[in-house]
Amino acid sequence: MTLKERYDYVIAWFIKNRPNAETELNYTNPFELLTAVILSAQCTDKRVNMVTPRLFNQYPTPEKLAVATFEEVEPLIRSVTFANNKTKHLIGMANMLVERFNSKVPDTIEDLIQLPGVGRKTANVIISVVYNLPGMAVDTHVFRVSARIGLTQDCKTPLQTEQQLVANIPEELLATAHHWLILHGRYVCVARNPKCTECGLKEACLYFEKLVK
Repeated sequence: MTLKERYDYVIAWFIKNRPNAETELNYTNPFELLTAVILSAQCTDKRVNMVTPRLFNQYPTPEKLAVATFEEVEPLIRSVTFANNKTKHLIGMANMLVERFNSKVPDTIEDLIQLPGVGRKTANVIISVVYNLPGMAVDTHVFRVSARIGLTQDCKTPLQTEQQLVANIPEELLATAHHWLILHGRYVCVARNPKCTECGLKEACLYFEKLVK
């Protein structure tokens, strides 16, 4: 199977079987999604969704979060990973939104990565989910799944994975493809003991091919 055939197979399978893939983070506006994605770094969406209702209720806007203190915010998110750093990032992010971006979540990678706590992965999530722009956010799931299937080759960094995926997935499908790969990695192609026997992609998967051999 050529690389193009592999991509065609995977994309066709997802379109048929997971047409409406989307983020599992709960949010109602761009500011809430940005906050939730920052909190989700090395933490489960389930855990983030448990802490954000109180956080969003208390700090519904960048203006309100920007004037909050560490001592006020940290207890609300204490159960997420790296709560101390994330508290500082959230307050810093809110301040920069107010001071530099007129309280509006930016719509470019270049502006987003200026915000505290926002790396390229988070920026790609925002531009694709909020603004419906082509973006491929690469987290541990996307990095692992794309390599296992054989969609990417010899990638050492998330950026290399992003570049290979963007080069081979139609632009209009990039935002959805990000969620396809994340959810597949979260529930099927898990890090340990992937569920190969129940995976619909095994016919096109290099990992499964090697497993059989």
